[in-house]
Amino acid sequence: MKTIPIEAERLILRDIIPADRQAIFDYRSDAETNKFQSWIPKNPEEVDEFIQRNYKEFNLPETWYQILITDKETGTVIGDIGIHFIGEENKQVELGITINKKFHGKGYASEALKGCIDFLFNDLQKHRIIASVDPENTASLRLMERIGFRKEAHFVKSLFWKNKWVDDVIYAMLEEEWKHRS
Repeated sequence: MKTIPIEAERLILRDIIPADRQAIFDYRSDAETNKFQSWIPKNPEEVDEFIQRNYKEFNLPETWYQILITDKETGTVIGDIGIHFIGEENKQVELGITINKKFHGKGYASEALKGCIDFLFNDLQKHRIIASVDPENTASLRLMERIGFRKEAHFVKSLFWKNKWVDDVIYAMLEEEWKHRS
């Protein structure tokens, strides 16, 4: 079975290491770009805690595992993908992605997610992958549809987030849907 790192055309998806601290802080601390994210570090020490909390074992049920998106040629940090391994049976996954605004509009999010999805379905034999998206995050809505996710639900004011009730749109893809696309 293939493991991390995952290679895509222009990218390497790899484990986060302490040396990534400043690069992660640089893009994750941008409050405007990351307004739909639940974590915006206020200082580099919070990034250290984030790296420490990242589970050491990949594919562990009921955990979130962050992987870094890097440029294959230069090693430049482009963003990260959060992978939530759902349930004791560990056949479902939730994905979240954060891209440095310097790299928006270049196809990196699509390429990174496709590489990750391919790995999750083909190498780890996951059954279903979901993404939870704020309906005001139109770029992420378009991204989900562009890479082949289908909209499953729009929950109205279902999440209490940042001191207010917000909507939640759920996108999903089954393993057989992915394999029929490829």
